[in-house]
Amino acid sequence: MSDTGSTTSPTTGSTTGTRRATRPAPVPEPTGWVGWLAFAAIMLLMVGTFQIINGLVAIFDPGYYVVTDSGLALTVDYTVWGWVHLALGALAVGCGLGVLAGQTWARVVGMVFAGVSLLANLGFMAAYPIWSITVIALDVVVIYALAVHGREMKF
Repeated sequence: MSDTGSTTSPTTGSTTGTRRATRPAPVPEPTGWVGWLAFAAIMLLMVGTFQIINGLVAIFDPGYYVVTDSGLALTVDYTVWGWVHLALGALAVGCGLGVLAGQTWARVVGMVFAGVSLLANLGFMAAYPIWSITVIALDVVVIYALAVHGREMKF
């Protein structure tokens, strides 16, 4: 037996003395907005995968796109655009996994990624407009979800 300075009443089972039992603070219940964060994380994973595919196509088959190099907003080779999209895609997939894990750094990097992805696709719009507009729209939704509701996913 240890000498803790407390005694237990045999009839009530309650503890009296200098030590008090502390309860952990209640964990707030997640709201329905956590779904937005899961959506943002899944969108980051999907957009990242799409960026990787787009980058690989540009790297391995530059003739796939019908616009000439001079028709882009920035005059660069499609191989350069491919590597940019490949790097952005890998970053997005990592951020999506981090957001699903509730990491704050992933939210911040995810918002930055979505902004950079938005700008990159804006410059790539002449080559593949429907694809670029779709990715831009998804980037806007991801930024909104991470900025407004990001704290609810934190563990």
